[in-house]
Order: sequence, then C-alpha cells, then structure tokens
Amino acid sequence: MASVTLERNRKKRLEQAHPWVFAGEIASVDGSPEDGGLVDVLNHQGRFLAVGYYNTSSQIRVRIVSQAPLAAMDTAFFAERFTNCHQHRNRFLPGADAYRLVYGEADFLPGLIVDRFGDILVVQLLTLGMDKHRAEIVEALVQVMAPRGIYERSDVSVRELEGLEQTTGVLYGECPRHVTISENGLKLIVDIEEGQKTGYFFDQRENRASIAPLMQGWGGRSGITLQKIATEDGSLQILPVNKSGKHVTFPYWDGATVLECFSHTGSFTLHACKYGAKKVTCLDVSAHAIESAKVNVELNGYSDRVEFVVDDAFAYLRNHVKGIEERSERATATTVANESDSATGAVNTPSKFKGPAKADTSKPMTAGGGRTWDVVILDPPAFAKAKGAVAGAVRGYKDINLHGMKLVNEGGYLVTASCSYHMQPELFLETIADAAKDAGKILRLIEWRAAGKDHPQILGVEEGHYLKFAIFEVRSKNK
Repeated sequence: MASVTLERNRKKRLEQAHPWVFAGEIASVDGSPEDGGLVDVLNHQGRFLAVGYYNTSSQIRVRIVSQAPLAAMDTAFFAERFTNCHQHRNRFLPGADAYRLVYGEADFLPGLIVDRFGDILVVQLLTLGMDKHRAEIVEALVQVMAPRGIYERSDVSVRELEGLEQTTGVLYGECPRHVTISENGLKLIVDIEEGQKTGYFFDQRENRASIAPLMQGWGGRSGITLQKIATEDGSLQILPVNKSGKHVTFPYWDGATVLECFSHTGSFTLHACKYGAKKVTCLDVSAHAIESAKVNVELNGYSDRVEFVVDDAFAYLRNHVKGIEERSERATATTVANESDSATGAVNTPSKFKGPAKADTSKPMTAGGGRTWDVVILDPPAFAKAKGAVAGAVRGYKDINLHGMKLVNEGGYLVTASCSYHMQPELFLETIADAAKDAGKILRLIEWRAAGKDHPQILGVEEGHYLKFAIFEVRSKNK
C-alpha cells in the first residue's frame, strides 16, 4: 500500500484521534496512491499511525478510516461499521425507527451520512473515498438494515471540493418521496427528495423534548385559578375559573403562547402543542416549508392551536418590536397628556392633546405588529458556513436574539440555537449577552445542550461540536 509521511513539526492532532490530514502536514508520498484509495499514514520517523483514503483534489488530503492496518474498504468492512452504528442507536434510542444511523467522522466513516426513516435509508456520499465505494456501502446497508429502499441525497456543494458532481436518486429498492416517521410520540411526514439536507434534522430530537417544562403554568397570568365549584350533578370539582368566576372549558387554558421562527417542518411547533401550548405561531420564509409544517400539524391533530406565517424571520421580529415600541410611546404620551389635563382641569379628549409629548391616537400605527409571546424559539440555519463569515454571523445572531427576547413576555423564555460550527460556544453566548444588554434584559441560563445521542462527538475533534442550544428566562432590568 502507498503511504504518506507527515511533517516533523506538525500539530499532533492525529495522535489525539482527529481524522483529518491536511496537505500542508504531509512531508512526502511513497508509492503512487490513487485518488480515493487507501494509504498508510506514518509519522516523521516512519512509525505507523493510521489508514485513510487519499485525494489530491482536496485540502483534506487524507481522511482516516482506521487506527489499525486495513487492506480494503470492502463490504465486510462497511457491514461491521454499520452494525456498530446500529447497536449504538438501539442502546440510546430504544424503539426509535428514525435517526441518524451514520454520522461521518464520529462513526469512523468520514464523508458518509446515513439517515434512517423507518424502512427507508437516505445516504450522502460527501467525499471521493466514499463515492468510489457506493456499491459496497449499499450492499452492506442491505445486509445490516434490510431496508425497503435506499435514496441518495448527495446534492451538496462540498462534493465539488472533492472533484465530484452533485447527484441524487434511488440506489436500491423502492423509495417513496414522502415517508412518515415518529419522534417523541409525534408523527411527521418527511420529504426525502426535496426536504433540506436529507429531509429532516434529527440532531435536535432531545432538545425539542426539553421545551416540555416551558409549555404549561401560564394560566395564572390571565387570572385563571383552580377552584372548587359545583357541577350540574351537585358534586364539587376542582376546575379552572377565570376572573369573572366562570368555568374555563378550553383544555389548554394553562398553556403558553409560542412563536417558532425558522420552523422548517414545524418540529418545535409540534412539540410545543404536544406539551400543552395554548397557541403557536409557526413561521418560515419558505412557503414549501410551511406547507410541510401544516401537513404535520394536521397529522397530529393540532390545527386548532397553530397559525402559520410565511415571512422573513428578521423582518417579522423587527416589525413586532417596532409595534411594541410605538404602542408604548403612545401609552406614555397619553398618560402625560391626561396628567397634564387633570392638573389644569381640562377635559380629557384627544382634541385637547397638544405639544410633542402627546400622541394623535386617531391615526393608525405605522407598525402592524406588536404581539408578544410566552416562549420564543429561534432555530435558524447556519449563518457562518466558513470562517470568513463569522463577523456577519455574529450580527445576524445578535439581531434575531435581540428582537426575539424583546418579544418574550416578562418572565418568559427564549429558546435559541446555532448550528454554525464557526460560531463557537463562547462567541455564541457572548453575542446573546450583548443582545441582552442592548435590549435591557436579564437572562438566566436554564439549560445548555448540544446535538443528540445519534450525533456522537469524538473528543478532540472540535468540528463535531457544531450545535449550540440554550433556554433562557427573560426578565427586564427595570422590573
């Protein structure tokens, strides 16, 4: 087998289980390695370190597939790896039939993604080394998983960095476009052909479930209390009663009002409803995404509690903040005017309002928004897909979080996430802290999470630590 020898003064990342060897770390190449073929990786003293596949078209010249000698990536090799992947998911997600089965480097198969949607598998072959072994990969998946069909979604630009074209299509069996899966007791219809990535984002599974405590306990704000009241048969029951003393029959009287931005298929909306939300606003800029969310909401019987909005999240948040500020200015101006008129004995009518502190309430507000919610959820796509985009990403994350927390009712919750690897956790928290300062808010961090158990992370491989998920309680500084 051909081999590459590494530079003496390189960083010892490979010895710490990092699976990438960059072109600049290679001192020499022995033999004639074929692009996509295996090479031994040696240190500067000629000592064996690992085996990986080679590609001169990529700056990541070698991707490690084994820390032990390996002769070939054949069907048996892939079948063993897939069996280990399946066992891991069965252990940590017992009974689940939808999850990420293979997570690239973290499952010791760099360049390969496999998502399971019931009896349908969706694969992404991201590198030349994996693309050249698609036949073995398919054969091994059939052996281990016995799927009804395998569909390829290698329509990602990263393939072009490997000298590959983007491609999609059926690799095995029958693959319906829409597949119904279950997650945390909910049903979802996934579009494996046109949905984002492979059709669904499994990495937020546990994070979606973590919002359950936020969804109830809000009825008291509306003056609803539990009281003993007599029913028609004369018995006493503990029932919700409003400020007027009437029994509240709406079953979700204690639920939160929720805004989900960047909803995609409406997964957080579904979980909010499952856990008792009173009303959910489901927003995405994509009409196709909202149509998918509508189907999933109807499938689970939550249509009566969800409103759908097709709009840009940045514009939507700003509009509602502007409405709040304009309404506040009007209220302040009216109060000042009324106090002034009371002091002079004038009649409190709009026609009497004079001076810059008084508002003309006969004119409609310029901003159409002004709503607030008990819980605001922000789960945007990656704003920084490259290191050079971090500055712009910081501005974007600060903007949505600043406006998002302004729309949270006092003592409510901001649920916010970032899936940009280059937005490191410290920078993400710093950005949110800056937003809170500008918004005049105090944030209490309630929960901090990463990707789910079907997205394991190799210690020392920082590139795997991409997802940040936080729940903050939001309070105003002046209250």
